[in-house]
Amino acid sequence: MKNLLLHIHDDDDLPTRLALAVDLARQMGSHIACVQVTPVEAYASDPYGGMLGMAALIDTIHDQDKALRLATEAQLQAADISWDWHSFDGNVVENLIDRSLLADVLIVSQPGQTVRRTRRQPMAIVGDLVIHVPCPVLMVPQGCEALDLAGPAMIAWNGSAEAAHAMRLGLPLLRRASAVHLVEVSDDAPGLSAHEARTWLTRHGIAVDLHEWPAKGRRVSVALQHAAAELSAHYLVMGAYGHSRLRETVLGGVTKELIASAGLPMLMAH
Repeated sequence: MKNLLLHIHDDDDLPTRLALAVDLARQMGSHIACVQVTPVEAYASDPYGGMLGMAALIDTIHDQDKALRLATEAQLQAADISWDWHSFDGNVVENLIDRSLLADVLIVSQPGQTVRRTRRQPMAIVGDLVIHVPCPVLMVPQGCEALDLAGPAMIAWNGSAEAAHAMRLGLPLLRRASAVHLVEVSDDAPGLSAHEARTWLTRHGIAVDLHEWPAKGRRVSVALQHAAAELSAHYLVMGAYGHSRLRETVLGGVTKELIASAGLPMLMAH
């Protein structure tokens, strides 16, 4: 993975995802493309404030974004890696989708578990992005400033097209892992079998340990997190939204639950 796309925004988790992106760039000899978007909704102001109030607010926001850019660029220069910067006004998700067309991975933070009320909280954009970007999305949990690619990796397998797509896109990372664990929580999953997935990985030179992980009455998302902990996985590769996004939003689902609660980095693709 030589082109890392990094979401830049002045939230509390920016230092974490920046540090992790730099760590990955050093391990893989990658370039970091920083994308800073000033969201349109940030321009909202008192409707009675008039154009002068709106102009002053926009100037203030741009000054804040400029200060963030200067501080972040100083860190990138000190890190001695390849990087560039792209600034936009507009919709955050739409601009990240546009810039992802030639990216190998998009790095964003895990959203908070409470309703976002301030700019300091990470944006809840993971679900929107993973549905639409052509590259995998790497979700970084709070406090995770490094990812040792030489450590164990885990693939969540359910036989779906999404799982196969995520596994295929994650191949550059999986090649570096000291161990790859293919975990299937349900043995009656439709589609491709876990044995077929293991055979495919083996043909790519990757040794795989296959696990049938019984749910034992737990939710699948909980069983997967327990498996990741027991296997000491450094990150999880999984297909996202095997059911419709609307169904998961209304009824709940593995993707939605893991985005909210996973305690390790997740590489996701739809």
